[in-house]
Amino acid sequence: MVVCLNGFQGQKKIYHKTQLHLHKLAATAKIRTFIMMKRHYLFLSLSFCWLIAKTPAQPSGGGAGAISSAWIATAQSIHFLKNEESLLPVKHLESSVIYYHSFGLEAGNAFEETVGKYATQPSIPPKGGPGELHIFALNAGTVRPGDAAFEAFEKQLGTDSHSSKTVAVVFGDTAVLQSRPSLWQAQAVVVAPTLDDATLSLAAQVLFGGTPGPQHMRLGYAPPAVAGMDAQLLADSITAIVEEGIQAHAYPGAQVLVAKDGQVVFHQAYGFHTYDSLQAVRTDDIYDFASLTKVTSTLPALMKFYGEGRFDLDAPLKKYLPFFKRGNKANITYRELLAHYGRLKPSIVFWKDAQKKNGKWKHRSFKNHYSRRYPVYITDSLFLFKNYKKKIYKGIRSQPLNAERAYVYSDLPFILYPQVVERLANRPLEDYLKDTFYRPLGASTLTYNPLRFFPKERIVPTERDTFFRKIQVHGTVHDETSAMLGGVSGHAGLFGSANDLAKLFQMYMDFGEYGGERFMAEAAVREFTRCQYCGEGNRRGLGFDKPPLQYVAGESYVAHSASPASFGHSGYTGTFAWADPAQNLLVIFFSNRVYPDRSSEGLYELNIRPRLHQAIYDAILK
Repeated sequence: MVVCLNGFQGQKKIYHKTQLHLHKLAATAKIRTFIMMKRHYLFLSLSFCWLIAKTPAQPSGGGAGAISSAWIATAQSIHFLKNEESLLPVKHLESSVIYYHSFGLEAGNAFEETVGKYATQPSIPPKGGPGELHIFALNAGTVRPGDAAFEAFEKQLGTDSHSSKTVAVVFGDTAVLQSRPSLWQAQAVVVAPTLDDATLSLAAQVLFGGTPGPQHMRLGYAPPAVAGMDAQLLADSITAIVEEGIQAHAYPGAQVLVAKDGQVVFHQAYGFHTYDSLQAVRTDDIYDFASLTKVTSTLPALMKFYGEGRFDLDAPLKKYLPFFKRGNKANITYRELLAHYGRLKPSIVFWKDAQKKNGKWKHRSFKNHYSRRYPVYITDSLFLFKNYKKKIYKGIRSQPLNAERAYVYSDLPFILYPQVVERLANRPLEDYLKDTFYRPLGASTLTYNPLRFFPKERIVPTERDTFFRKIQVHGTVHDETSAMLGGVSGHAGLFGSANDLAKLFQMYMDFGEYGGERFMAEAAVREFTRCQYCGEGNRRGLGFDKPPLQYVAGESYVAHSASPASFGHSGYTGTFAWADPAQNLLVIFFSNRVYPDRSSEGLYELNIRPRLHQAIYDAILK
């Protein structure tokens, strides 16, 4: 049931009083437009109703019910007074550069922090223009007559309103809208009565469509009770299991994100980047996804192409990769390859193939310095021959097939998928992925080769490579073959934060929609996430992993409560993401279990992931 916001009549009176002041201002086109909005107040009053909808019934008489009710009441206190051209909730993040301005609010407050979960503050100064959105947040209680700093804040709002899209968010006494009518120059005006963290966070969520209701279109951030989960059980269980792994040196640090019913209800970081305990893990840290790349890079592109009728799952490999028209793999279908059912070997150790028996590098493989013929960066003292990628493809083409058709997890076809995507998109893979998926999702940290965009301190290190690169791998891809492909591949190489990965997986759970946009056909998501060869003993979807056909405790890395509709993937570096549409539940676990080296087996020996996953299911209130 939709809950309409209270207090509209009081805000309407403020509007009528403010209207007198507006006539005294310069008669700009924007102000004249707002004066005409008097005719549309019925529409505005109805638009208040979408901010929040009642969540499923909560237990009566308990703490969870009280918390949920309080959260709903707080959301109900946030009002839209103006929303020209339906500016809010913000749409098309890929075409909006969002700037944040504040007056009277502490730096790093909950409003600013929550805005940052949807859109990253750009490093470039604003230039003005329709592609910019400026959010002005004001603590009304700090406004004083003759305050030069506030007058500068007002002036900036007015300037930006003439050239860009602007939103004014007023916290506290709305009387400031009468005494300072210039605030109405913003295209959208939102008011919130208090400055507590819940109100500050919800006000930001309202701007981006994160609150439950008819206009809910992006992940929100709420207490577990709002999504029908036991907060204490959830936090205690997760903390106990994750810290057990840290104590056992399964990994130096980790983080866990839980989203339920479109709301992130838990996101906590634990431990440190390394065992020297110098840098604590942060929830916005960036991790090497390892094989999570398989379902987050080329796969969404193939899903989109399939939904558009441009990619045939039952076509042979040679159709989109003519290079493979000769050889033993020419007629293996993409459906078989994506389900790890094409008789391919698990992998090829390509860097080892480039080495002579005496340990030296073969001709046209590696050199210890950069040149035009050896431009592919591996380390500061190791560079790969420019055409070595062709040798990798030839190695895959000539690799013998397994004798029998059976499920064998393989990296090899995923190494080839970037060529398929680039052929169908007619663009470089990374450009296509960022323009089509990551930027529109607001997932700015999803990237290959992250050191181009982020400081090393924000990236969690992986392994001390003692056999190939002879360095501490930090900020470059852990997987050796991906490194030889310039860090860009379909099997490994993508990096990102948990919050941004959650956006992509929530889009999958919402069957191709997110942020008011459709990224891929619903039929494509359903096809790729269903078990393809269950009758033949293969549990896999297309790219995605699925729960075991018969659950045996200790043999699966997912919970026994994971439904047959659920899907996800894991990564060798210690990453894991699993979505369950039947429960509308998303779980992300990030660790760097390969630090200091890959010999650490604690993540598996302690069954960290299935225990953690099950504990989260157990926290759902029945």
